[in-house]
Amino acid sequence: MKKRLTIGFSIALLASSSMTVMAQSDHGHQYGNKAHKEVQSVEFNSMDAPSTIENMVKTYTDATVKVTYKDGTEKELPLKYDQLYLTKDKIVENNGEMIPAGTPIDVNGDPIIDKSVPEDPSYFISDAPDSNSLITKGNKTYMISHFEYDSQNNAGESVSGLPASMTLTELKRDEKTGELTVKDAEKIDFSNVDGLWVPCNGSTTDWGTHLGSEEYEPDARAFENEESDAYKEVTNFAEYYFHDASKANPYFYGWIPEISISKKGETSVEKHYSTGRFSHEMMKVLPDNKTALFGDDGGNTMSFMYVADEKEDFSSGTLYAAKFEQTGTEKGGSGDLNWIKLGHASDKEISEIVHSGVQFSDIFETSEEPAPGFTAVKTNSHDEVEYLKVKPGMEKAAAFLESRRYGAIKGATAEFNKMEGLAVNEEDRKAYMAISYQSGSMEKQEGAIQDDIQLPKLDSGVTYELNLEKDQKDSSGAQIDSEYVPANMHGYIVGKDLEAPDALGNTADPDLVANPDNLSYSDDLNTLFIGEDSGMHTNNFVWAYNVDDEELSRILSVPVGAEATGLSATDGNVLSNYQHPGADIDEKEITAVDKEKLEEAMRETLGIMETGGVGYISGIPGFDDKPIHGYEKNKDGRDDGKHGDHDDHDHEDHNE
Repeated sequence: MKKRLTIGFSIALLASSSMTVMAQSDHGHQYGNKAHKEVQSVEFNSMDAPSTIENMVKTYTDATVKVTYKDGTEKELPLKYDQLYLTKDKIVENNGEMIPAGTPIDVNGDPIIDKSVPEDPSYFISDAPDSNSLITKGNKTYMISHFEYDSQNNAGESVSGLPASMTLTELKRDEKTGELTVKDAEKIDFSNVDGLWVPCNGSTTDWGTHLGSEEYEPDARAFENEESDAYKEVTNFAEYYFHDASKANPYFYGWIPEISISKKGETSVEKHYSTGRFSHEMMKVLPDNKTALFGDDGGNTMSFMYVADEKEDFSSGTLYAAKFEQTGTEKGGSGDLNWIKLGHASDKEISEIVHSGVQFSDIFETSEEPAPGFTAVKTNSHDEVEYLKVKPGMEKAAAFLESRRYGAIKGATAEFNKMEGLAVNEEDRKAYMAISYQSGSMEKQEGAIQDDIQLPKLDSGVTYELNLEKDQKDSSGAQIDSEYVPANMHGYIVGKDLEAPDALGNTADPDLVANPDNLSYSDDLNTLFIGEDSGMHTNNFVWAYNVDDEELSRILSVPVGAEATGLSATDGNVLSNYQHPGADIDEKEITAVDKEKLEEAMRETLGIMETGGVGYISGIPGFDDKPIHGYEKNKDGRDDGKHGDHDDHDHEDHNE
């Protein structure tokens, strides 16, 4: 039998906890005091993939939901996509002027100007909105959104080292329709943590803060060579942000920032240096509010886990890295995870090391060839195999500033590829991990110095399911202080590569997920939402996968060339963005429509990589039942534990 649906999943994005959600009107929003029916279940009905130029250049949904009410009646209702703003929209009030939502600011809070066309200086505007968090303070609802990068400057050149940004938006809701609009917005100040590097995905904590990310950390070893790309990128960042190239430091970046909002709507930022430094796709906190998992994006990356000393406080804790022990190759493959302790530290300790001016060469000795006492490692941190030895007394610096390199020295597996989003199914004690492209370092590699992962190539990627277990020990036999340790993983939702492009240019089956990226799980709907970052689908999609029925439904299509980002489907909210629309159209083998007309239509609507969109999916019916965490056994034998209702927990305001 299916698990019971739980807490009220709003028909509009922001139904307040004190307002009863009623049966829908035709457009999917209805509030007030009319009698309503209680919802028993919701089933998503998939939309078709776009096949016309008109649909290929827009963000839209034709998907529906079948609602079964507790009186036995059924109704089919449409979903709807509502756009809040484009990144080029001037919604941000900044030092007395209105600037675009996606414009980064410098250490002084001034907008950073694109001077690539000297006669026409203008604001930089990111076309890459990503993670969203909705946070309520009192009777106000705020949204924190990432702006990952700007693809190119006004001269059409690629941009290197441009500081990134986040925007805080206060939203207002129409009491009659439930529609959201922007009330006001401001940029978030990162000057106390040396600015913000490439923020990718993120998550919202149970205690009402936002956990961001800093992806693709600069290579501190290469930075010591002034001819390297790493040196140029970090120096460019320092010039843009500090207006002072001497402040360039690669160890300032590659961390997890946590953003708090006070009751007055003021933001504060801290970087969690004790969670390790690597290519942070995102950090996801597990149900104990002290254990966290991470995405580590790129090739030759690593699976990390952090266990905080105290709940809801990630300022000190223990960092682990996983040794993958393969157990199978079917349906994406499977393996056990053996956790290796890298070290314990506090943010304060590691921040002091970072800001002491330490360099890579202060932490490691290097050799150009195999030598006694040196360990050969191949990680995403560096292009080539490295032969490394930690200098005496520098173990803590190595563990937390060079987590991937140190983890590889200790024996952890550095062979994951494009490890992206994470989500958690609390009731079933599962986590989900997106491997966007299962290829490269995850295949068998002849002559590799480490070859723990030897899985079949699948360019369209795999979403994995991880089992979270109690009473786990690390590789030394010591008890891990967590009840949610990933013990093993197996392929769960698998894509399918095509032998040749179809008429729309897809190189992966358009009716299956390709290149999963953003993940978000709804306990209310027993549904895993998946956003694509795929060059294999001409249009990327957002999918809904019911974990009980194992049904996959396409529920949103974003513009051609765009990536679906910012996915957040928790506490009754379904946020979804898109970034860099129009990218790489010219590389697609499209015959079903006129490719030149498609590109022209893209230019006439959003432009080619000129802006991105921030919005949400509405139209999902609500429930007014109390949260119920027990359920009857289903066909897979899952337990029917009766855990009772949640108690409301008012967390201390972290910014007051």
